Amino acid sequence: EYIRSYYYNKLELTRFSSSVGKFVGFTEYGVKIAANWNKDASELSAMKAQKEGYCLHNIQNWYNNMLTKS
Repeated sequence: EYIRSYYYNKLELTRFSSSVGKFVGFTEYGVKIAANWNKDASELSAMKAQKEGYCLHNIQNWYNNMLTKS
């Protein structure tokens, strides 16, 4: 799962979660930001591509490292 959170003054405003597939807001301002980002199809597709490019590319390396440490 790919999660990208946005904070201000240690308060989480918004989060993109690949399992949900969209941005979610946690404050009044964060809900407005999330709604604007969710309207933008290119923003959503860019976040979904991050899972492919970052998580799926490195998962085998991380998994192998975990197995050798235990």
